[in-house]
This record gives sequence, C-alpha cells and structure tokens, in this order.
Amino acid sequence: MVKAFCKWLLYKKWGWTLNITEAHPDKYIICLAPHTSNWDFILGLLYSRAEGMECNFMMKKEWFFWPLGPIFRKLGGIPVYRQKKSSMTDAIAESAKAEKTYHLCITPEGTRSPNPDWKKGFYFIALKAGLPILLYGIDYEKRLIQCTKTIIPSGDLENDMRNIKLYFKDFRGKIPNNFTIGDV
Repeated sequence: MVKAFCKWLLYKKWGWTLNITEAHPDKYIICLAPHTSNWDFILGLLYSRAEGMECNFMMKKEWFFWPLGPIFRKLGGIPVYRQKKSSMTDAIAESAKAEKTYHLCITPEGTRSPNPDWKKGFYFIALKAGLPILLYGIDYEKRLIQCTKTIIPSGDLENDMRNIKLYFKDFRGKIPNNFTIGDV
C-alpha cells in the first residue's frame, strides 16, 4: 500500500523519472547530491519507499528533537554530532562490516547552503568497510533521479573526490544557487 502510494505520488503525480543503471549489492553507501532543500529528504524518502529500498541516512543531531527524533530514527536516521570530534566513521564502518546487508545514504555537502568543501566521511566509511559508493544525483529541472556510476574507493582521496564531484556537476538542485562542486 505504501509502496504503491509513493510510486503514484513520485512518478505519476509529480512526474519524476529514473535512470538507474548501477547494481545495488547487499552493502553500499549512497552519495546523494545536490542537497539544496529540505524537499530532498522527502524526495529521497518517497523514492526509497517506491522502490522498496531500506536505507539508513545521516542527519545533523539538531533535527532529532521531540517529536521528530523518534520518527527519524524509525525511518533509519542516524544523528550526527558535528561539533564534537568522534570516531563515528570508524564505528559506522565496523557496523557495516558486521552486517549481512548495509545501506547508508549521505549528502556529502553536509548542508543545504553552497559548500565547495564536501564532507568526506562517506568516503572513509566506504574505504574502511570495503563498500562501493553509488552516486545518486537528483535533478529538479529534469525531474530525474539518476545513478549511473559506482566508485570503489582507491585510497587516493583527492582523485576519487574529484571524480565524485565531477559526476554531479550538471545536476540542478531545487535551489540551484545552493549547490557547488567547488574547484576541481
């Protein structure tokens, strides 16, 4: 029932289309960009439910207040404490290695404002856990959700991040001025 409703709303009512060519193994990290609006969360939630995907996501801890906190956790949310230094990437990588299936979605910009210095936690989690990174782009202008590239982290952070950012260069966020890949 939920799946059918989400498909109807996302594809029929709102007119979004898909271009998904990459395999989705038992374990992966989704790198999702651009992230320019809170609508991106709604879109991602509808997509995952329409396609029957279960996927955790990371979100700043400030969103985990009552009554949203329990709801976000139930949906797969993991609060991120950005002010305090921790070994969160290590803990998540260990958790991913221990699980039979593991799906995590991260928006590398870390904010809905223009940020040329993307967060790299998703990369280090994937590298430490030996997971592929599926590149998911959302384009509001074309009403397109696309995943046509997978990155296997090589350990060459600079080169891999350059390739990841270049993949997203032509996607148009809901608020296009809030997205940048920076100088690559």
